[in-house]
Amino acid sequence: MKTDITAVMVKEHQLILRMIALLEKNVDLMEQGRFRNWQFFLDAVDFIRNYADRFHHAKEEDVLFVELISNGMPEKQSPIEAMHIEHDQGRAFVRAMAEAAEKALAGEPGQIPIIAENAAGYIALLREHIDKEDNVLYPLAERILPEEVRARMVEAYEKAQAQTPGLEEKYQRLVEEYERQTAA
Repeated sequence: MKTDITAVMVKEHQLILRMIALLEKNVDLMEQGRFRNWQFFLDAVDFIRNYADRFHHAKEEDVLFVELISNGMPEKQSPIEAMHIEHDQGRAFVRAMAEAAEKALAGEPGQIPIIAENAAGYIALLREHIDKEDNVLYPLAERILPEEVRARMVEAYEKAQAQTPGLEEKYQRLVEEYERQTAA
């Protein structure tokens, strides 16, 4: 029985997708004039930067991708290069969304289309990105990575997680709280 090296990331994708669903719903309400909680967008940016990017992508970029490359996958013109490019595109959408939400919070008009456009770009990118990882890259990794690297990878994930105690729980609670608010 091989050690599963992607289940933890698939699980993390579920929380990311829940935040993306909230983002999509609130952008829609914002565009209808029925949602003006700018703090939500700043909290979503915080979640994306700290949970999706630093916490989750760090495992992919610093552990999984490194092992795939050391086990024969090319770094360039490969799924890994495509994932890196998409991570960078996502960061650009998030930067622009954060700037617009901060301006909106400060009372600057005209930010709704900027928030909406960048949120929509991020949502579309991330849904497709997660689908590729869950259904192409991760199964590929499970097939090609040898058992002798798997324990080391799981240990590296755990070490990365230990560097941010309570982070996963914090963002789980944040998503649950916003889900409760939007269900009301």
